Amino acid sequence: MNKSIKSIQLISFIFILTLSFRGMAQSNGFEVIRSLEQLNQIYEHLAKYYVDDIQTGNLSKTAIDAMLKELDPYTVYYHESNIEDYQLMTTGQYGGIGALIRKNDDYVYVSEPYEGNPAQEAGLKAGDKILEIDGKSMKEKPSSEVSASLKGPKGTDVKLLIERNGGEKKTITINRDEIKLPDVPYSGMLNSEVGYIKLNSFTRTASADVKTAYAKLKDDGMQKLVLDLRGNGGGLLIEAVRIVNMFVPKGEVIVTTQGRVTEENRTYRTMDDPMDLNIPVVVLVNEGSASASEIVSGSLQDLDRAVIVGTRSFGKGLVQRTYDLAYGAKVKLTIAKYYTPSGRCVQRLEYYDRADGEIPEEIPDSLIKIFKTKNGRDVIDGRGIEPDIEVDQKDLSRLAATIMGNNILFDFATDYYYAHETIAPASEFSLTKDEYEAFKSYVLEQEFTYSTASEEMLKKMRKVAEDEGFYEDAKSEYDALMAAVVPSKERDLEKFKDQITSILENEIVSRYYYQSGRAENAFRQDDFIKESKSILENISEYNTILGN
Repeated sequence: MNKSIKSIQLISFIFILTLSFRGMAQSNGFEVIRSLEQLNQIYEHLAKYYVDDIQTGNLSKTAIDAMLKELDPYTVYYHESNIEDYQLMTTGQYGGIGALIRKNDDYVYVSEPYEGNPAQEAGLKAGDKILEIDGKSMKEKPSSEVSASLKGPKGTDVKLLIERNGGEKKTITINRDEIKLPDVPYSGMLNSEVGYIKLNSFTRTASADVKTAYAKLKDDGMQKLVLDLRGNGGGLLIEAVRIVNMFVPKGEVIVTTQGRVTEENRTYRTMDDPMDLNIPVVVLVNEGSASASEIVSGSLQDLDRAVIVGTRSFGKGLVQRTYDLAYGAKVKLTIAKYYTPSGRCVQRLEYYDRADGEIPEEIPDSLIKIFKTKNGRDVIDGRGIEPDIEVDQKDLSRLAATIMGNNILFDFATDYYYAHETIAPASEFSLTKDEYEAFKSYVLEQEFTYSTASEEMLKKMRKVAEDEGFYEDAKSEYDALMAAVVPSKERDLEKFKDQITSILENEIVSRYYYQSGRAENAFRQDDFIKESKSILENISEYNTILGN
């Protein structure tokens, strides 16, 4: 297609677009038309005079993405070529083999096959290096390209050449299937009375999956529940309402939405009879809990129906809706803010009142308001969900982050798997003292560097002291302090032994027991779980927290 034809198509498209805007509100109609006409002229001049043949599709997508970026991170354009991203977000489904992958040096490795999915059933294992896909070399290919090659329609085959355990090469043919990422990856009993449900997302099947897990736990003797929303970034609002409906009466207001367009002002009430109005519930949240997770936790908190345990949630009080565009594309727009039953909006960042290019800031303390729960407890807006009981979440040490990021821990777990045919059950598995010593030796053989936050801070302090002329007076004290915080691999492997051991044990367990094993193994060291069980074991304390 030559430049003149491209130019005609672009001009025609923008002309039609311009006409469609002439019916908009007169308050900004002129600005819209002027902007589109200028865009039309720029495209026309590019098509006529630019030195190279322009790729109009990529250019327009870049322009759209840049325009939407000025609004908020949740207003997104889905080009027809990546509509699968949208489908994965709303349904949790995609066509593929069912495995997580990770980049490691020049190749991408299988990091975790999903139990019961094609990759696992075909014999693919964590630690397998992907050399080729359908005869095409994967050397130096980014993870995104490898992932795209593994995906495909249900029923089609993909042939992988993999390297296993440091040398053995195998060809594995996998028949793709429709992969459904589970909304509830794990549920089970923490003890004889307390049930646990982990909810990872709010796709169209979320409430049904939670209800199924809940019913099974009741059959197993559950009398109290921990609902884990940590790391759950949200999803469909209506699924959040349905989950809350399990524990509150029919007809209860759960969330309201308010937007610039009057039609988006809606009230969402519970529609069904509840499953249990009396079971004690603890909801776990952290900084990764957002949107629909905050609707669930916030409304249960406002209605004094659950104790919220953890750390402050993310603070996303915005509602999005997706609209179909021409040629198979879609756009997801922020159309409203949502408000929990007490009337508060948890939105933490202000995206709209900022200059171009400025990073959004938190809503100032002076604008934070206090609201009341059903029992009269104080809750605030503008800060996400503040837990009723806060858990001190330990930061990941720099050493642990480095050995994880450099795949050192991952590679050791792979070696461990091939050296041990079986291990103890996931909930009981622990590394021996000798095994941790072997891991230490393995780490010390690797080439890597890292710094501590204290070291970085001291270097900045030295620069300030030098500028002010104080450094020479404090040099000996500075050197002594620096010596104490400069990284020492051997020292830090002992200092952070408990943290590193916990992460390593969990990685090893996943090789034998997959995602469910990870969850069961993690419970032993999980301070959030320990706090939840403590509260549920003392019902008088539980009721006192809720103001009952």
